[in-house]
Amino acid sequence: MATVSNDVFFASIAELTTRLRAKEFSSVELTRAFCDRLEHIGPRYNALALSLQEHAIRRAHAADEELKRGRYRALQGIPFGVKDLIAVKGHPTTWGAKPFAGQVFDADARVVEKLDKSGAILIGKLAMIELAGGGYKTAGASMTGPCLNPWDRARWAGGSSSGSAAATSAGLVTFALGTETNGSIVTPSAFCGVTGLRPTYGLVSRHGVMAASWTMDKVGPLCRSAEDCGLVLQAIAGGDPQDPGSAGKGFSYAPQFARKPQDLTVGYAPVDFEEWVDAAARPAFKTALEAVKSMGVRLKEIQLPDFPYAAVAETISRGDRVSIFEDLIRSGKVDQLADKAQITWLKESLNLTACEYLKAQRIRSLIQDAFRSLFIDVDLILAPGRIDVAPRISDPIDAGSTRNPEPKSPGIHGRLVAAGNLAGLPSISLPCGFAGNLPVGISFVGRPWYENQVIGLGRMFQTQTDWHRRRPPVA
Repeated sequence: MATVSNDVFFASIAELTTRLRAKEFSSVELTRAFCDRLEHIGPRYNALALSLQEHAIRRAHAADEELKRGRYRALQGIPFGVKDLIAVKGHPTTWGAKPFAGQVFDADARVVEKLDKSGAILIGKLAMIELAGGGYKTAGASMTGPCLNPWDRARWAGGSSSGSAAATSAGLVTFALGTETNGSIVTPSAFCGVTGLRPTYGLVSRHGVMAASWTMDKVGPLCRSAEDCGLVLQAIAGGDPQDPGSAGKGFSYAPQFARKPQDLTVGYAPVDFEEWVDAAARPAFKTALEAVKSMGVRLKEIQLPDFPYAAVAETISRGDRVSIFEDLIRSGKVDQLADKAQITWLKESLNLTACEYLKAQRIRSLIQDAFRSLFIDVDLILAPGRIDVAPRISDPIDAGSTRNPEPKSPGIHGRLVAAGNLAGLPSISLPCGFAGNLPVGISFVGRPWYENQVIGLGRMFQTQTDWHRRRPPVA
């Protein structure tokens, strides 16, 4: 029996594929090693919702048989995990919430079906913020407790896709799927030092995935690198008539056809990097900005169009969630949730009027038009993924900025997440250094369907830096 060395847990998809085909170890050996690691270390971070080892080993045996016959598939034998709002046939899908602890679906989510066809091996379901968030105030807003950051267990892993980020960061899975409504991929990616991709709205099917907001939800990968994000996105993207929000588009990962950096104009706000980011993180962000400049892109100072992005996103999220979870709220079962603030938020959302919701959607259409105009002048937008490091799990997650005094210019960092989600724009979060022992990240945002360019620029950034190869203490 081959020995699976520790470096394997932090290897890229391409590296694992090469080693599997070279028969350095079998798919069964690799899968068993990852499953054991996930079961042993995952609970240390409250990152594991459900181990699927028995299911995974069966799939690994099938993958080995295919490898023996010379049948190679894109992600064959690659162990991965999914956020626990993604349905897996015959297994609990709890949505991170006590009222749904016994919920079991009779079919896989579309993204699980697609990854199964690509040969990837699902080894576990990963922890999440209950109901994917909405008004919660504490890191403990989950049936599995606060998801802890592998870089410092006193810190939060961040966002509703916290388990997906923590498991990827700690080398418990090669990649994981998460979802984003308003920051739940990019935030935990920045906090945990992994590469996360939020695709264009409608590119990846949400069939079989819990809805938090029909008009804003997106499914995307959290990976070791931009390259891995491209490979996973290629496997999960595509039209689906069973998702009303599907754009009917596919995606082929082709970084070789991305435009050269010298031909790209990247918009940014210097104040974000010079004044808004945490003081301890400014050297890292300065170095990251220099690395971006060295790639040859043209940097252009920009301002975001003037809209109340956060308020619009909040109103739309309230309206969608209260419709989705109306039965939960009116039945009183909402009181079983772990976070009192979230309970109150959901109950109060019943008072949202149709007028308020429709007005927010009208403003949203203006935001989308404004970004179409903005992307005439720039090809991508660059900003810090988060301006602060991961907060302590004992602190309120909405503590806000402690800059005193705050910079006179708002920059773009604080509005770009809500703006990008309202406009349905793709974004990639890239590790770019540390503040103390905690990772920080930058993000590139592009126009709709610009994934190859967004990933391509991220890939080039990672050829010049090694932050995505750093390992947390668990390594």
